Amino acid sequence: MIRVAVDAMGADRGPEEIVAGALAAASETVEPILVGPTGLETKGLSLLEAADVVAMDEKPAEAVRSKPNSSLVVACRAVAEGKADAVVSAGNTGAMLAACLLELRRIAGVRRPAIAVTIPARRGPSVLLDSGANADARPEDLVQFAHMGAVFAEEILDVRDPKIRLLSIGEEEEKGNQLTLEAHELLQASDLNFAGNTEGRDLLAGAADVIVTDGFTGNVVLKLLEGTIKNLLEAFREEITASLRGKIGGLLIRPGARRLRERLDPDTYGGAYLLGLRGLAVIAHGNSSQRAIANAVRLAARGVEHDVVGRLAQRIDATVLASRPSTTPTPT
Repeated sequence: MIRVAVDAMGADRGPEEIVAGALAAASETVEPILVGPTGLETKGLSLLEAADVVAMDEKPAEAVRSKPNSSLVVACRAVAEGKADAVVSAGNTGAMLAACLLELRRIAGVRRPAIAVTIPARRGPSVLLDSGANADARPEDLVQFAHMGAVFAEEILDVRDPKIRLLSIGEEEEKGNQLTLEAHELLQASDLNFAGNTEGRDLLAGAADVIVTDGFTGNVVLKLLEGTIKNLLEAFREEITASLRGKIGGLLIRPGARRLRERLDPDTYGGAYLLGLRGLAVIAHGNSSQRAIANAVRLAARGVEHDVVGRLAQRIDATVLASRPSTTPTPT
C-alpha cells in the first residue's frame, strides 16, 4: 500500500474539492491520507491533524517558519517521518518548496531541486524542467536538471535513453546567453543523450523527451503554453457553437475534439514532481479540480512505485563521483 499525504487546505477551490479528488484516487494499492484541521469531512479517508493553513498570498519562507503546524508543512513532515511515502499539495508553491527543503532535504550532491512538468507534445509527452523552483541557476545546475529529467522520462514516461535538449533562442550551439552557452558545453561533454539546443516554438511538436532550462524561463514558458492551449480550445468551441453549420460539424468531430482536449488538459497529468529531494513531492496547480488532484495522487504513487527518489540519488551520486578528480597516481 502506497500512502500519499494530501494537503487538504490552501487550494483555490477549497478542501471539499481536494477531499473528493483524494477519494477518487483511493484504491487497493493507494491510500491517500488527508492533512487538515480537526473536524474536516474526510469521506472515510484517514486524517492527519494540522491546525494552521498557509495562504496563497503569504511569503513562503516566513509562513513555513511561523506555521510549523500548517497542513502543508505537516504533510511534508509526514514523508520525512515515514508516516507517508509521498506528499501532494495544491497550496502555495513557494511555501511547498520551502517546506520540502526544510523537512525532506536535498539528495546528497544536489545543489537545487527542480520542478518537472509534463508537456503534452504531439509526438508524446515530454518533461520541462526547471519550471519554477529556481529563478536563477548555474550551468552545472542545468546539467543536474538534465539528469533528473532523464530519470523522470525513463521511469514515468517509459522512454529508453531519453533525448535531451537545452532551451535557447536558436538551435545553433553558439546562440544564447552566458548560462546557455556554458550549459551547452557541459551537457555536450556529459554522458547524456544530448541533442543540442531547441527553440520554444518546437516544444509542443515534441522537440525532445527532456527540455532543460532555468526556473525563470521555464515558468514563463509553462504559463505561456497553458494560456495558449486554454485560449485556443475556448476559441475553437466558440467558433463551433456560433452557427448551425458549426454545430453540425462539431457533432462530427466530437470524438476527436474530446481526445485532443484530454491530451492537452493539464488536469490529465495532475501535478509536477519536485525533483532532487530525499522524499517524493508533487506540486498541483492552485486551481486544481478534483480530477487533477486524483491524478496528482496517482502520479505521486507511481513515483514511489518506480523509486524515482532512489534512482535520482544513484544517478546524482554517479555523476558527482565521475566529476571528482582521480586520486590514483599516474604511472610514470
